[in-house]
Amino acid sequence: MDSGTKLDAPNESSKADEILQVTTSYEAQETILEKDAAQEPPFSIFSKRDKRLIGYGASFAAMFSGLSGFIYYPAMVPLARDLSVSVQLINWTVTSYLVIAGIAPAFLGDIADQTGRRPVYIITFVLMIAANVGLALQTSYPALMVLLMLQSAGSSSTYSIAYGVIADIATVGERGSYVGTLILFTFTAPSLGPVIGGALADKLGWRALFWFLAILSGSHFLALLIFFPETQRKIVGDGSIPATGIYRSLFSHLIAMKTKNNGKDKYGNQEVTKRPHHVPNPLACIPVLLDKGSLSVIMIGSIYYSISRALGASLAVQSIEIYSLNYLGAGLVYIPSGVAGILSSYLTGKLIDRNYKTAARKYGRVVDLKRGDDIDDFPIEKARLKWIYHLILISTGGTIGYGWSLWARTICGTLLTDLNPQHSATAQAAYNLVRCVGAGAAVAALDAIENVIGLGWCFTIYSALLLGVIPLVLLLETKGMKWRSAKNAA
Repeated sequence: MDSGTKLDAPNESSKADEILQVTTSYEAQETILEKDAAQEPPFSIFSKRDKRLIGYGASFAAMFSGLSGFIYYPAMVPLARDLSVSVQLINWTVTSYLVIAGIAPAFLGDIADQTGRRPVYIITFVLMIAANVGLALQTSYPALMVLLMLQSAGSSSTYSIAYGVIADIATVGERGSYVGTLILFTFTAPSLGPVIGGALADKLGWRALFWFLAILSGSHFLALLIFFPETQRKIVGDGSIPATGIYRSLFSHLIAMKTKNNGKDKYGNQEVTKRPHHVPNPLACIPVLLDKGSLSVIMIGSIYYSISRALGASLAVQSIEIYSLNYLGAGLVYIPSGVAGILSSYLTGKLIDRNYKTAARKYGRVVDLKRGDDIDDFPIEKARLKWIYHLILISTGGTIGYGWSLWARTICGTLLTDLNPQHSATAQAAYNLVRCVGAGAAVAALDAIENVIGLGWCFTIYSALLLGVIPLVLLLETKGMKWRSAKNAA
């Protein structure tokens, strides 16, 4: 039996009686939980509608992490021509972009976990807007390289902050859907980014790409300043503790007016004690990388991310040089994989929430979407990784496997947040570090491998790497809960 109860008699009647007892017990647990929910504090004071709006705001902000890179791809050839450099040198700007995208969140993710989400949003968007304006005006290769690195430092961190926001407001049982929405937003970039970039480069020139990014990021930054509340639980608790100063938005003001709690939440709990601030530590993500479970999740997602970015970097250049497409046409070839990525991220988000609830019932657990669940003695790794083998085969062998390989970020991002709920932004920074360094290496090696063995064999090798995640998945399923228990006991 799932509840672990043993049958006293082998006859069918006793089996039926026990099934009835377990079912009745489970229903009774749900009834008790519903009665207690009205008296005990919820995980978050934000309503379902509020949480969705917060999730959408964070997800749209995270979209700039991918959009800034993918919108650039159709402009690589005209940039090389205008700046009188080779496409190989332009590829190195992509590599440097990805390396900074791995390093910057290690600083800013730690700041977001200790000082709050809003201050880091301000830093990232100011960097991003200034870099985009500079990129639109620059006229030399060194300026392009430096400004792209600054743009990357700003845009890449929005992704890890978004995971932190989700961990602040969503329980384990609903987290998959929020992460699915986040990935859905971020993976509109592989389809929309190149199309927008190709159209702008074709009609207005490559400078228009960066003006577009400056205007779009500036508009969303203004919306975040006015409406986006601070969600960091060390600062606002479940959302009911009034935010002050830089943490206070118009939305926060309305929440404070509604609760009128004078420093206490609506259940009378004292204000959360804030940790003393410390100098941002880029090595704060190292403990995450030393954790066997977290590292396994990171490696799975990073391998898929690296291959997808290598494909993305090569696609526009090959379309222009081999098939003589114009810049708009080079952007349009990204649509099939982008659409597949959007669909897979949305469906996978729903699927992993469903798998979690199914596993909870199997182990006699009650899913509490209001107050959250304790997963210390629950095999969350098996619940999250169910069906992953089917998706690995689709990613490796599908004709648009590039797009479907994006499923990995939904599952891996959700599980990594589950394993590191108190330091979710730092954990995502560790993820960013590994996947972006891997992607940078994959892009940098692309031309060299292609020149030696050809593009077909190059991506045959890359496809073989995708199958290399299977042993890591098996390790997580069989050893993950044991590793997590040992870490929590330490």
